[in-house]
Amino acid sequence: MKLIEPVDEYQQNERSSKYGFLVIGLTFLVFFLIQTISKVNIHIFQYTMIGLALIMFYTLLISITEHSSFTLAYAIAAASVIIMLLLYSVSVLKSTKYAIFISLSLTALYSFIYVIIQLEDYALLVGSTGLFLILGAVMYFSRKIDWNN
Repeated sequence: MKLIEPVDEYQQNERSSKYGFLVIGLTFLVFFLIQTISKVNIHIFQYTMIGLALIMFYTLLISITEHSSFTLAYAIAAASVIIMLLLYSVSVLKSTKYAIFISLSLTALYSFIYVIIQLEDYALLVGSTGLFLILGAVMYFSRKIDWNN
């Protein structure tokens, strides 16, 4: 007989932090593509502020999880970072349209990561399929960008 131990809050926090590079990298990719498409220059300082906001997600997640459930902590941390980056993006990009696109992208990304964290047996399959679709979407939307200019 083998006992199955469900994933606890600490393991969920650990699993979410393992996806940190993916979340940060994809977010920077979205900002870079918007910068390229919109011809708005984003300064390295602004990229640093965006990166720090993304890192704060994990700090908030761990600290809130100590006092409540992982699901509630994840929702609060994700909403806080998404709202912060929405407001920052409006001022940096000078466009509500692009800021809303970034917010929707982050909402989809954080939702996707949450689903992967909750899955036990199919996490790798769902994660790799999702990443394949994300890569395909990035390739599709960046196909007409003239990278030489």
